[in-house]
Amino acid sequence: MTRTTLACTLAVALGVAAAPATAEEFKAGSLRIEQPWSRATPGGAKVAGGYMTITNTGTEPDRLVGGALPQAGRFEVHEMKTENGVMTMRPLAQGLEIKPGATVTLAPGGYHVMFMDLKEPLKQGETLAGELKFEKAGTVAVRYTVQAIGATTGTGTGGAPAAGGHQHH
Repeated sequence: MTRTTLACTLAVALGVAAAPATAEEFKAGSLRIEQPWSRATPGGAKVAGGYMTITNTGTEPDRLVGGALPQAGRFEVHEMKTENGVMTMRPLAQGLEIKPGATVTLAPGGYHVMFMDLKEPLKQGETLAGELKFEKAGTVAVRYTVQAIGATTGTGTGGAPAAGGHQHH
C-alpha cells in the first residue's frame, strides 16, 4: 500500500474528509448565498445570530428583508456598528441592500440576522433548515451549520471572538 493510499484509507476510516470541504451554497434569482452558519447557544439563551455571505451577480439591487427559522419565534435583519466608541445594534427596518455586482458579508460584529425568542438551544454540529426572504428574488431555503459558542467564522475553526466582536447571551 502506498503512503497516499494509506493516508486516504486512514482518513476515511477516521471519518475525516480527504479533500477540503466545500462551502454550502444556495441561489435565489441573481443572488448567491454562501455558508450560512450560527453559533451554539448556552441553555436559556433566547437569541442567536446568523451569518453568511451574499453575492448579487445581477444588474439590479435586491434586499434581504427577512426570513424564518423554526427554532425561533422571530427573525430580524440587524446591523452592528461602532460610533464615537459606542457599539450599537439595531434592526434594519428596510432590510439589507445587496447592490449589483457586490458581495455583502454577514459576520459577528457587523451585519447579521437575529433569531429571536429561541424555543430551544442551538447545539454545535446541528444543521438548521431556514429561509431567507428577499425583496425581488423571493424566498429561498437555506441550511445553517451550528458552530461552537465562541466561533468567529462558519468554517468550523472556531476561536474566541475578535476584540470588539459581540456575542448574544
